[in-house]
Amino acid sequence: MTKKKSSKRLFKFGVPLLFLLLIGITISVYFWQIRLQKPQEINMADHLHSSGAVSATGMHDHSATAVPCEAIVAGETSGPVRQFDLTAARTVLQLDNGKTADAWTFNGSSPGPELRVKEGDRVVVMLRNKDIEDGVTIHWHGINVPCSQDGIAGVTQNAVQPGEQFTYTFVASAPGTYWYHSHQMSSIQAKKGLLGTIIVEPKEPSAQLSSVKDVSALYQQLGSTFLLNGSTKGLNVQGDAGDQVRLRLTNGGNETINFSVDGAPFQVFAMDGHDVHEPGLLDGVLIPIGAGQRYDLLIRLPESGKVVVRNQSAKSLPITLGSGSDPEPSNGGEMFSFVDYGTPMQDDPLRKLKPDRSFELKLGQSLFVNTINGRSFHEIPSMTVKEGESVLITLVNEGGGDHPFHFHGHTFRVLSKNGIPLKGSPVYLDTLLTKKDEIYEVYLEANNPGLWMAHCHNLGHASMGMSMMLNYEGITTPFRVGTKSGNLPDL
Repeated sequence: MTKKKSSKRLFKFGVPLLFLLLIGITISVYFWQIRLQKPQEINMADHLHSSGAVSATGMHDHSATAVPCEAIVAGETSGPVRQFDLTAARTVLQLDNGKTADAWTFNGSSPGPELRVKEGDRVVVMLRNKDIEDGVTIHWHGINVPCSQDGIAGVTQNAVQPGEQFTYTFVASAPGTYWYHSHQMSSIQAKKGLLGTIIVEPKEPSAQLSSVKDVSALYQQLGSTFLLNGSTKGLNVQGDAGDQVRLRLTNGGNETINFSVDGAPFQVFAMDGHDVHEPGLLDGVLIPIGAGQRYDLLIRLPESGKVVVRNQSAKSLPITLGSGSDPEPSNGGEMFSFVDYGTPMQDDPLRKLKPDRSFELKLGQSLFVNTINGRSFHEIPSMTVKEGESVLITLVNEGGGDHPFHFHGHTFRVLSKNGIPLKGSPVYLDTLLTKKDEIYEVYLEANNPGLWMAHCHNLGHASMGMSMMLNYEGITTPFRVGTKSGNLPDL
């Protein structure tokens, strides 16, 4: 066949195929946009669409026992009051690499100020919005606050508009490593810089930790720039041989980070703020930390040389502990597994667990939409429970990437992975990293009445549909999610 005939044949068949492909892409994008079109108004207490006819408190109005979320507030405590002011504002940040970044900040920085309180303190935070046009909130990730204080635009409050303010009040009841971020248009606002760390220190520190150097390390992605505690260059921690360092690693980005610890063995002391029972020494093991998760590592500095904690995922932003010569960098290694890490507790009451309710959540992807059980956003029926019930939830990652699944308002216990019961320490989390084809069973006590989001903490996945509700019977809300109110917690 001559080149001329070949070209004609290619034109004859290739152009129509290209045309059909473009039509297919156009139709797919059209239906994708329709699927993701934000509703005008949704009551997340009962998932009713509203065109103005639904009453202010939704379908449970006629129940004499109905309780509005905003009426569920912090209880009493004998601890002192710790007050903080956080102002959200548009800021041009001068980064330490010489570049500038247009950011949205708390008190002029990203991350915002680290808040340190003690177990039992009453925490009072005044949030002011200077000029964030779409409004802001603060969600206290991992802290089991009362429903009214969870900071979810359209569920627990309206987004705080420019010139407005909102006061959050809760009791710091559980020591651990936590963080905070805006939950109005969360996939946008967290990446623009509206996040920070909150540490709850134990009321009475253990003798083991009394002389430990305490270091927080918050990883985030500010636009296209990766930062560690606001720096583009990593973190250096001074120390002498024999010193112990408690390194609190927080993943404030959207992608899983694999960490290596080079130069000394270490322990995974806590996960998501909850201590591991009798953690063993690890060496040459990679620690995968999903979006939203926190891992506390306990490291003793060696007699000679440094310890370097490296982000294996991006080979950047190292954490250097101590001084001396650099250790050999890791080139891979076994992945950490909590299935058999630490030791079990004696007389574990959950060995004879009989749940009152069970749910299965299949995390997947359909075209351009991230789904739970094949549906997205408010189309997903809520998990509805009663206070006092024990709840068994099966999480199945069917694809579409890593899905670090986060439950608001609750700490859950991981019971099994891929059908294998956990053999080591009890593992309590608020965010569980799941990878493709993994299946987890988790146990949750319905002990915090309210209306709670449950979603993938890759906030891009949440904004694409992987977000639902865990609702208690009889709890209502006057707030609405949708374009009418401007409350868009997941966008």
